[in-house]
Amino acid sequence: MHILVTNDDGPPSNQTLQSAGHIVSVILPHQQRSWISKAHFASQVVKPTYFRPGTLHQDDGTTHAKPRRLRSSHNSNPSSSSSQGKSQDGDEDEEWVLVNSTPATAAQLGLFHFFQDRGPVDLVVSGPNYGRNTTSLFSLSSGTIGGAMEAAVCRTRAIALSYAFFSRDHDPQIIAGASRMSLKLIEHLMARWDEGVDLYSVNVPLVQGVEAKKVMYTYALQNYWKSGSSFTEVDAADEEEDPEEMEMEIREREEAGGRQGGGGEEEGEGGKRRTRHKHRHFKWTPHFADVYHSVETSEPGNDGWAVKEGLVSVTPLKSNFMHVQGLQGELKL
Repeated sequence: MHILVTNDDGPPSNQTLQSAGHIVSVILPHQQRSWISKAHFASQVVKPTYFRPGTLHQDDGTTHAKPRRLRSSHNSNPSSSSSQGKSQDGDEDEEWVLVNSTPATAAQLGLFHFFQDRGPVDLVVSGPNYGRNTTSLFSLSSGTIGGAMEAAVCRTRAIALSYAFFSRDHDPQIIAGASRMSLKLIEHLMARWDEGVDLYSVNVPLVQGVEAKKVMYTYALQNYWKSGSSFTEVDAADEEEDPEEMEMEIREREEAGGRQGGGGEEEGEGGKRRTRHKHRHFKWTPHFADVYHSVETSEPGNDGWAVKEGLVSVTPLKSNFMHVQGLQGELKL
């Protein structure tokens, strides 16, 4: 099976898929693009670079402006791993494509502009994302789901894969177990794909013994922000934080402060003058406690509940905004 892998917040570990005999092609945003949903940068020219991954769990890969030059292979089968060719020094080295854009754009480019020598893509896997993508509040903004959704609207089967962590101590053994569970689940879904499904959103909890946990079909819990603004005012002189570190910190907190401001005054020529708006900067600090509370008070069967219980959640989705039943026909004013 030819699997195209993308992600929204960093390089994946695709050794598990490769070890199972699958052909794995990787195309990613060149920087973190969490919370960007299915966006494209409409006016931007997308420019790829090329990443050669290093040792697993080590930050020793290298990025290059141009793709590696390959020596022709004698194998004529385009789906064979040996047909990828060899570098000038004779080594068969993996090379990923990085793009200055979004997971959705990466999925499009991977499907139609790269990896053509490897044959048609059978499945797009967006992830694994380190952080749950459960409930409507997370899912609607998820770049991981956005990448899979883009593949789905291109009529390619897709799975958004997320790892739900409960601490920042990412034990490699637990991650390895989650990867094996994910592989087993991906192969199962592909072999029994429901024709009514465009994509699946899969959430695997990072817990001990996850391979023995139940796997549940779920629905996305409908929830809403209830605590006001998702932004906090900050001093305009404050330096920006690393977005990945910021998201990790926010996910750990159950609550984050937020306040709404009104008008203000600014210093102008001739002294103070009234202004309609007070000049300030804003920092994204959503109240994730709203999400957690909605899960705690929900009935069993939804995606948030499943992850809370340490179960693997599989949510079948259509690539659309579902119509509210009962409202149809002419609307008379």
